[in-house]
Order: sequence, then structure tokens, then C-alpha cells
Amino acid sequence: MRILLVEDEISLGEGLQTALKPEGYTVDWLSDGAQALQALETEVFDLVILDLGLPRMDGLTVLKKARSKGKDLPVLVLTARDAIQDRIDGLDSGADDYLTKPFDLTELKARLRALLRRSSGRSQSLIVFGDISLNPAGQQVYYQGNPVNLTRREYTLLHELISQPGHVFTRDTLQQLLYGWDEDVESNAMEVHIHHLRKKLYSELIRTIRGIGYVIDPHH
Repeated sequence: MRILLVEDEISLGEGLQTALKPEGYTVDWLSDGAQALQALETEVFDLVILDLGLPRMDGLTVLKKARSKGKDLPVLVLTARDAIQDRIDGLDSGADDYLTKPFDLTELKARLRALLRRSSGRSQSLIVFGDISLNPAGQQVYYQGNPVNLTRREYTLLHELISQPGHVFTRDTLQQLLYGWDEDVESNAMEVHIHHLRKKLYSELIRTIRGIGYVIDPHH
């Protein structure tokens, strides 16, 4: 799950990056509204955490412009403002949820899980696919009732694929979702992750589409 964090407060940005990484999120952080809009137009993200008070372009403008360009990913607005009107403006501009600073980190994590769940069209927190069940709250994966030990990136990859059965992910898209801007990627990293998931779960789970990418076929 790749998150774009747009926050100009350095300590908060660093703190959120550090806190969310162990949760299986890839967090790319920008402190500038104009850069954030450009990133949303050119790259793939699962969710945005957006501060309202930003340099060069404020958060509401970023949100309105992104929505007008058809970007429909979930957006959680952060605001230090107490005025109810600011929250209303954020929701009316296309925000899916908001948190007022200061906030509790466990609440932020729960809201992120809820937004991702709703964006996947699920009402339940548990993701079930055949004999596989995945619990985002605890990053736990079970196959035929037995726990499966996955690395952070294996978990993130499985989460992406299993949340959208039938959707073909290109290799480049998956690589963007798994690795942030600051992380070096080995040329065969994606193939290695896919190999490990097939080995730890079952070989037919993920289908390779030559020259394009990967897909988990929906059950019939």
C-alpha cells in the first residue's frame, strides 16, 4: 500500500513516515502542494494524507485539482484548524475523511485501514480469498487456517493483488506501490517477491501475463 504524505511540518512528516512503515505502507513524503499535485498526476498511490496549510499550493486546491482530473483515490485531510467550515470545505472538495491535529497515531492507522477497505468495496476488515485470509489491522495472513510468515513487502504485494482479483497490475505499477522514491530496487526484486508468495501460499495463486505483469484470477 503506497501512501503519498503531504505535510510541511518536518517533525510530523518524519514521525508519520517512521510510524507507518512497519504497518506495511510505502510512504512517500512531500512538503509542497504543487509537487504533490504533480506526483498525483504522474505516479500510482493507494491513498493520500493531505495537510491543508501547504506552501505554493494549499491542500484544498491540490484536492480540487486532483479530483477534477479524475483521481479517485482516498484522501485523508489533516488540519490544525478548529473551524468547522474548514472541515466542511475539505469534505466538499473531495476529502474522504479528516483528522484534526494533534491526533492519536492509532486512530490515524485505523482511519487509513477503513479508507482502504471502503475503496476496495469491502465492508469487513478481513480480506478473504479462497483459503487465504488477510487481516490488515494486524498484518496477519492465514492459509487454510495456518499463519503464514511474510516479509513487509511480500505482505504489501499480496494485499495489493488480493484486494483486486482480476485486475492486471503491470510490473512497473507494482514496483511503484512497493518501493518509495528513496529506496533502491533490484532488477529482479518483483520476480523474487512473486516467487516467495507462490512458494509460501500456492503456485497457481498469481498468474504471470508475459510482457505485461501479474494478476490474481477471481474465483468462479
